[in-house]
Amino acid sequence: MKSILRNIIFYALSLFVLSQLFTGVKISGGLPTYVFGGVVLSIMFLIVKPVLNIVAMPLNIVTLGTFSFFINVIILYLLTIFVPSVKIMPFVFQGYSIAGFIIPRVSLNQFFAVFVVGIFLSVIVTFLSWLIEK
Repeated sequence: MKSILRNIIFYALSLFVLSQLFTGVKISGGLPTYVFGGVVLSIMFLIVKPVLNIVAMPLNIVTLGTFSFFINVIILYLLTIFVPSVKIMPFVFQGYSIAGFIIPRVSLNQFFAVFVVGIFLSVIVTFLSWLIEK
């Protein structure tokens, strides 16, 4: 029970962080929507992800585990279907430059927006889990 509650809090917090980081992530409804989104994400990662991992095991083996990001993207897309208050829309990354390294301005369509947000969702949840373990 404690780990389920912790996952709900992690996913709700990660949805909030994603809505602050990306202009394409729109979550309307306030705190109840974040909590409900965290509950739905926890349930999907608890039930849907193992099923998708088994189905996608050959692709995951061939790609040496890289396909697991696509499983997270699929789950995030399912969240936008099940919770209509959570929307991921196309957006423009304005670019970034630091110490001579330049990331140019990129316009992301719907698929790539969900893909980028899914990767950042994984990074944020992994970081929060790492913080709690320490």
